[in-house]
Amino acid sequence: MEAVAKTPEREAFYRRIDGENLSALWNVMGDLITPEPKSACRPHLWKFDAVRAYMIEAGKLITAKEAERRVLILENPGLRGQSKVTTSLYAGIQLVLPGDVAPAHRHSQSALRFILDGKGAFTTVAGEKTLMAPGDFVITPSMAWHDHGNETSEPMFWLDGLDIPMVQFFDASFAEGSNEDRQKITKPAGDSFARYGRNLLPIDEKRSSKTSPIFNYPYSHSREALEQARVREEWDACHGLKLKFANPETGDFAMPTIGTFIQLLPKGFKTARYRSTDATVFTAIEGKGRTRIGDKTFEWGPRDLFVVPSWHWVTHEADEDAVLFSFSDRAVQQKLDLFREDRGNA
Repeated sequence: MEAVAKTPEREAFYRRIDGENLSALWNVMGDLITPEPKSACRPHLWKFDAVRAYMIEAGKLITAKEAERRVLILENPGLRGQSKVTTSLYAGIQLVLPGDVAPAHRHSQSALRFILDGKGAFTTVAGEKTLMAPGDFVITPSMAWHDHGNETSEPMFWLDGLDIPMVQFFDASFAEGSNEDRQKITKPAGDSFARYGRNLLPIDEKRSSKTSPIFNYPYSHSREALEQARVREEWDACHGLKLKFANPETGDFAMPTIGTFIQLLPKGFKTARYRSTDATVFTAIEGKGRTRIGDKTFEWGPRDLFVVPSWHWVTHEADEDAVLFSFSDRAVQQKLDLFREDRGNA
């Protein structure tokens, strides 16, 4: 919309209605309803080696128990001070050192853990404990008790992704701490995957949660699925081979507010241009390559992280076989009929 002309009479009118907590839509409509997505979110890449060094330094400054969660937030450069990696999502890197206990708590926000470095630390969610390895995708559902620990001799690092800004927007945040650092184990290790991870579901069980009943998607299974897809060579021009993590009960996204994905880019593959309305956080699990976002190009390797804002043209190019994990708010956008994509010339 073109800006409405200002006149002394109109300005006087605006001042009068301001005292009644009223304002004129015609003065702000162009900012409220934009022709295309308009956001302060900017493309950015975080090199894992640099973040890792800062995390080790943080590990000498504060304990996991004192911090409750020893995390460095990945703040989008266009959203500094807001603890946001995109306008709707939060991301951080968590360090759990040998002997650490990150005490039990629960909250409205749903969380994902994607393991970057280290092997054998654990998280316990709703009474089930799982050991974790690089590439594992682990879910903490809304209001599920969870704690973390490390009984190995090596530090462990993972990516945290939460819907904190989304929950804040709806004023729906609740949180609660536990009197015990570690919750009681009530289920055998691997129980959720054994029950739900093999295309078999308990016939009489009725669950109210919209989150997947599987809470650890092991990387060994995800990688095997990509290799099986590779056999058919059904490469998508914009994505290579891209799969979503699914809730086996419904076929929907594994988390109700966050869409999670894994994709394979074979050596030498360069994707066609693509853009979508879901700002997306990526991390490389394997391989090296580069991603062009708008007019910026980012070189990445294993465990590096980068963010693609909403409605920015993006292409990926792999120097060797590469696997990328990513997450976005697509799960919500699709439910609200807001999601849109543009496949360029693909």
